[in-house]
Amino acid sequence: MSAEFLIPASRFLDAYRRPVLGLVTIAVLWVVSQVTMRTARRYLEKKAYKKENVQNFIFVLRYVWFGVIVVFALVSFSGSLAAMGISAAFLGMIMGWSLQAPVTGIAAWLMIVLKRPFKIGDRVIINGVIGDVTDITLTHVVLNQVGGTVGGEEKSGRGVLIPNAILFQQTILNYAYESQYILDEVVVMVTYGSDADSAEKILLAVAKSVTEKIIDHTRKQPFVRLELADSGIRLRLRYQTLAVERQRISSEIVREIIRAFGASDKVEFCYPHTEILYRPKELHPPPNA
Repeated sequence: MSAEFLIPASRFLDAYRRPVLGLVTIAVLWVVSQVTMRTARRYLEKKAYKKENVQNFIFVLRYVWFGVIVVFALVSFSGSLAAMGISAAFLGMIMGWSLQAPVTGIAAWLMIVLKRPFKIGDRVIINGVIGDVTDITLTHVVLNQVGGTVGGEEKSGRGVLIPNAILFQQTILNYAYESQYILDEVVVMVTYGSDADSAEKILLAVAKSVTEKIIDHTRKQPFVRLELADSGIRLRLRYQTLAVERQRISSEIVREIIRAFGASDKVEFCYPHTEILYRPKELHPPPNA
């Protein structure tokens, strides 16, 4: 009886092995997908700048898991684990190739959210474009362009959409990575006949007056570096400035320097010019005269 019973049992297992394997695969992947999405949602809601980005990410992740479950379920009903592994690898290769840019973009968004190389409000340079970050979506970084229509660093008002997919291949410069202040300079040329010490004192006094609040916050004083040039002395006034107010502050400093130099009789701006010195030729009598 035991032998007769074992034969039908083995046939039963052979007949239902594929459906059972498929159902087990679906159940396991469904549980893993739910745990993954819940964990990702909780973590990203603490890190992401906007909840709608998290919702979009979970929406995409849900469909990815749905596709994975469907494919594995269909392959599992074949009953061959080897075929399932080969099919899954082939499917992954095809999806990775066809969805390379979107997947890279989402991965870049995750990098921004988790590593925070920049945040909304920071002034950055990406792919040669200077701008203030106004939004970070699942697919693009949105910048309010700085410059572009004018010289210097004033907001142009033009929106620039940078695809997230290129962020892994670009050098990103963040004006406010560690602090909202950066080092800036104003270059002034004075003549060799000017009093360099007086010029330096004027520059430092102007910088301290204009950037008084910044000095109180950073505890960093302005300083001057001197260089010899062909036609005069080059003074580099260096000071801490707000990254997003760089143009306004430098313009204010230049205005005050012009006023201070104009009121001083010890310093004079150096500028390109030509001086002609006329010396009359001395007439000497001939030697045999």
